[in-house]
Parts: sequence; C-alpha cells; structure tokens
Amino acid sequence: MQAEVVAIGTELLLGEIIDTNSSWIAQQLTTLGLNLYYTHTVGDNVARISEVLRTCVVRSDVVITTGGLGPTVDDWTREAAADAFGRSLELDEDLLDEIAAFFKRRGRVMTDNNRKQALVPAGSQVIHNPVGTAPCFLLEKDGHILISLPGVPFEMKHLMQTQVLPLLRERFHLRGIIKSRVLHTCSIGESALSHYFTDLMGSANPTVGTAAHSGQTDIRITAKAESEAQVNQLIAPMERELRARIGRWIYGVDADTLPGIVCGLLHEQHLTLGTYETVCAGQLGSWLAQETAAPGCYLGSVAFTHPINGLLTDPLEALRTTPESSQEEADQAANAVRQILHSDLGLAVTGRSEQAAADDSPAYIALSTPTGVKRIAPRRARTGPNGRGWLLHNAVDMVRRYLLQLPLE
Repeated sequence: MQAEVVAIGTELLLGEIIDTNSSWIAQQLTTLGLNLYYTHTVGDNVARISEVLRTCVVRSDVVITTGGLGPTVDDWTREAAADAFGRSLELDEDLLDEIAAFFKRRGRVMTDNNRKQALVPAGSQVIHNPVGTAPCFLLEKDGHILISLPGVPFEMKHLMQTQVLPLLRERFHLRGIIKSRVLHTCSIGESALSHYFTDLMGSANPTVGTAAHSGQTDIRITAKAESEAQVNQLIAPMERELRARIGRWIYGVDADTLPGIVCGLLHEQHLTLGTYETVCAGQLGSWLAQETAAPGCYLGSVAFTHPINGLLTDPLEALRTTPESSQEEADQAANAVRQILHSDLGLAVTGRSEQAAADDSPAYIALSTPTGVKRIAPRRARTGPNGRGWLLHNAVDMVRRYLLQLPLE
C-alpha cells in the first residue's frame, strides 16, 4: 500500500510557514504500515493543485492533502479535487447548518464567505470537523482515495487521529506497522562511516539508510511487519551487525543526545565535569547545561577572564597576546578548570576565535583527568552552525570515550 501527502499553500513555498503537517502525517501513516513514497508542496493555484492530485491518485492508494479548505478566495482545494476527479461542486445544506452552529456557539456571526466551506465535490464522503469551520471530504476513484484535511495543525491532527486513521485501517484492512530504530554516531563523517556497511544498505526489509547532521550521522533501520514484535525481530539482528562493525562511533539511539549520554555516564560513575572554551561562543557549556536528566554532574564553565587564584593567568595571557593557540595552553586550561571548579574532569576547547573565520585556524581539545591530561589531534575551529557542531561533538565525545575506556581517536 502506497500513500502520498500534498501540503497546499503559497505561504509554504515562500517559507513564511514551515510545513510540519507532512512530517506529522508521515509518522502516523507508519503506524498503519502504509509506505509513504512522495510528499509535495504546491501553492494556491487551482490548476497546479489539480495537476498534482491527478498524478497522485493514479499511482498511490491513499492521497492526503492539508490546507486550502478555508473561506477565502485563495482556498482552492475543493475546486482542484473536484476537477481532478471530474466532479462538480455541490452545496451541502447540512454542512452549512453545522458551520453556522459553530459560529453561534462562539457568539459570532457567520459571514457569507463561509458558505464556500459547505461546498464539496459531488459524490464525496463528508468528514465532519467538530473543532473547526472547515469540513473535510473523501473522494474515491478506481480504489484510490483522496482525503482533504485542514491546514490548521490542531484540526488536522484531531481529524487524523479520530477519523482518518481508523477509516484507513478499516477500508484497507491494514494490520501491519512500520517502525524505525535510529542509531546516532559522531566523530566520523557520513561517507567514511557508510563505507563499513555499504552491503547492508541493499537490504529490503529492514532497510538501512544514513542522514548527516551537524556533527553527527544517523543510521536509520526501518522494518515493516504485521506486529511490533515481528518488527523488533527484524530490526534487532541488523542493529547487532551494525554495532559489531561501527560500535565505537555509536553514542546512542532514538531520542538520546550526546550531552545526555555523557551526563548519564558521569552520574553512574559519580564524577563531575567542568569546561573552558574560547572558540565555541559559549555553546559547549550551554549544550551540557541543558541536560537535566542527571543534575549536578556538569558544574559549569570557567569564564575567559576568571581571576580566582591566578590559575588561568598564564594560559589566558598567552591566548590574548600570541597569534596562535597551542595544545599546551589547552592542557593548562583543562587542568585549571578542575582546580577552580573542584571537578573530577576538566574539558577545554581553545583556539584563536577572532582568527577562526579568516584562516580556519586549529582548535585544541584537552581533557584533564585524575591520571593526567588526555588529548586528541587538533580540529579546525570552523565557524557557522555546521562547523561548530563538529567541534562540539568531537569535544563531548572525547569525554564519552574516556568514561567508556574507548580509544580517544
């Protein structure tokens, strides 16, 4: 069974509103075992909407649209759906009464343009909307169905959960589910990582795919079966195989975050961590501080100009006056963090932040521990969200590897 989603609205194409409806609907369709092969965004133009719908209903069993069911002159979904199915629009008097009653319950007067919302393509099945003024409808042709829903997320979600999902399950006798397991990796790029399991990416069920993000690469294992237990049985051996090949780079799964994993390990081992940074614009400390599942493990960040006991005087003076930073300065800063904050571990990321944008100068990472300073090879102090994301992940992953007694590189 195949499905498609069509999001309608010029505001989506202009970037004025982000389309969250399509992704949410996609998540719901997996609970039915429906394969979603295409999503579309089309503006408020009746001819273009109609063209997209005609294509969709030929190749897919289920097409779901969101948006374009309002009362204004640029809401064209009804007209486009009628045109795509070769139908005319008809005024449903019962729907008109429902809309009028909706306004009356709220002490408002229904204007004439709201009559448009009571128009539905001839022969369609009405889907009543108790939480809004946009009645919806279902059209069917040669076993293929089109369901048009409101673009307002609250209304759309209510109708999907209470009416559309049960309707689809019953209409197509859907008993299967689609489920994904996402493995999160860091400290290695997507191309280098996928080299280890290229052969597995040809698997049909479960499928294996990658998605690169700022600082990390996700591996998604997706399976389809008749029950959750069967899906889990398909996913488990694939996950074991992937862990056997790339386990040292996997830091977590699904909703796990790298700071969350690290703070959890600190909590388990009764350890604390402090940080010092000059090239991450405060994001290293902020990232760790957001983790609340294991409070008290992250003690905070030492400021660039911290005066306590003069512990940072020499490294800070060097950072201010020399054109280049060094690994030695990072080592000294990491040691000073432990002394100032009385933490078990001190993580320092240093570099010449004012030069990073100009010459992509190196950043140095050091971890001070009770048994000495650990370090990894210098990274580039890259600016921008993506470059800084890699630097942040490299630094925090160094702590994870130390706590798990894994190789640091």
